[in-house]
Amino acid sequence: MFLDVVFFLAGAVLDLLWWAVLLAVIVQLLISFNVLDTRNRIVWTIADFLYRVTEPLFGRVRRVLPSFGPVDLGPLVVLLLITACQMLLNATRNALLLNGLYF
Repeated sequence: MFLDVVFFLAGAVLDLLWWAVLLAVIVQLLISFNVLDTRNRIVWTIADFLYRVTEPLFGRVRRVLPSFGPVDLGPLVVLLLITACQMLLNATRNALLLNGLYF
């Protein structure tokens, strides 16, 4: 019962983080093409929240990746890492189920 909660919460956090990364990329693209105006308080608040949530991850990945000029591959790598963590979480849960260590 306890492991159900742990696996559910871990999966939910990874899902929310995946969507936050995707939304952060979309919002930054819309801001850079002047579709969204950051002088609007709501737009600024959403963009700032997404930046604060995702930038620690992007920063760590950008330090490892080589520079590709204006192309930022940090969000793509973060999305791939999140998906890999989700797959690892599901594989761990399935292995525990198959070995009878988790009911």
